Amino acid sequence: MRIQLTSIYVDDQRAALAFYTDVLGFTKRHDVPIGEHSWLTVVSPDVPDGPQLLLEPAEHPAVGPYRDALVEDGIPLAQFAVDDVEADFERLSGRGVTFTQPPTDVGSAVVAVFDDTCGNLIQLIAQKAVPA
Repeated sequence: MRIQLTSIYVDDQRAALAFYTDVLGFTKRHDVPIGEHSWLTVVSPDVPDGPQLLLEPAEHPAVGPYRDALVEDGIPLAQFAVDDVEADFERLSGRGVTFTQPPTDVGSAVVAVFDDTCGNLIQLIAQKAVPA
């Protein structure tokens, strides 16, 4: 069993695609029109055949209260692994990304949290090597 696809709810698919590709650096994998929306996925350019992130329209009535509660409590909806949180913090801050938590050492990892401009908080994480 493996994860092939996961989704994140977005307010506007086109704006989300621009943010996730132009700002974060993901690559568009699928953009298939389905009515007024699309089956719109992005992938890591490092693993183009790896797990896809579906940029799913946030139209279901449960989505708004759910995401609002997470944001209010500062809880990220998704987590992206990086090699160096500090470097990505600097790179993304330079591109105008707003961080709600700067790089923070939490013991076994370094984390940071940013606003994806699409209604979600996203956490960056770099796991520390486990001592032998």
